Parts: sequence; structure tokens; C-alpha cells
Amino acid sequence: MPRMRRDTGEIRARLAGTGQRVTAARVQVLAALEQADRALSHPEIESRLGAAGPDRVTLYRVLDWLVGQGLAHRASGSDRVWRFSIAGGGHERHGHFECSRCGKVVCLDKLRTDKLPLKMPRGYRPDEVGLTVRGRCARCA
Repeated sequence: MPRMRRDTGEIRARLAGTGQRVTAARVQVLAALEQADRALSHPEIESRLGAAGPDRVTLYRVLDWLVGQGLAHRASGSDRVWRFSIAGGGHERHGHFECSRCGKVVCLDKLRTDKLPLKMPRGYRPDEVGLTVRGRCARCA
């Protein structure tokens, strides 16, 4: 699903809105997620950023920080690899589609997990609901 592209100033403002430091690594990673048309794994983000991007450990830390701040979200595929995508602007609590052939993971924004009818046992309170639809994408079908 196409996303509205933000310029660096808008990305910096989003980061500044957390009250935390705006670092070059955070700007680079959030911009890469913003430009992606699908959820990206750590190696895919690393590849997109290239030599000018942060080192591997910093990238892991930035991704965890972005998720913690609600600026990105992560979903685990059947291969047990985390994939990250931009969050915010009505992009929270939704399902994902994972292609069983090529591994591509895309957000299903209209499949809202916060609208699913859940009957929980007495005393249980869900914090998060994950929903992944698996099949073949249009290219692999």
C-alpha cells in the first residue's frame, strides 16, 4: 500500500515529538521505513541504508527504540524474522499478509485487530493482538 512520503524535516519533527534526541541514525532508519512499500527485515533495512547507515548494533537499537516510541511496529513472519514498518497516522493495530513463496510481508491496514471480537477468560486483558494471513502475493500467485 503506498504511503505518503515525508521530507527529512517532517521526520525530524516526528522524532522530536518523542522528547528524545534526534540522531542521524534515527532519521535514516525512520526515513527508510517511511519510503518502504512493505515491512522490512533488519538486513533489508541495512542494505537500503548502505555504508552511510548505522552499524548493525545501532540499527537494532534504533528499531527497538522506534517500536517503543510507537513510531514503528514489528511483525514476525513464519521464518521467525522480525519485519518493521512505519506506525502512526491510523496505521496501528492491523493485520499482515505474508507471501508463503517470496516471504514479502505487507500491512493490511483495513484489517483492524482492535475491532476483532475477542472473548477473553475472566481476569485476562490482552495488550496486543497479532494477525497474519498467509498465502501467495499477486506476483507469486
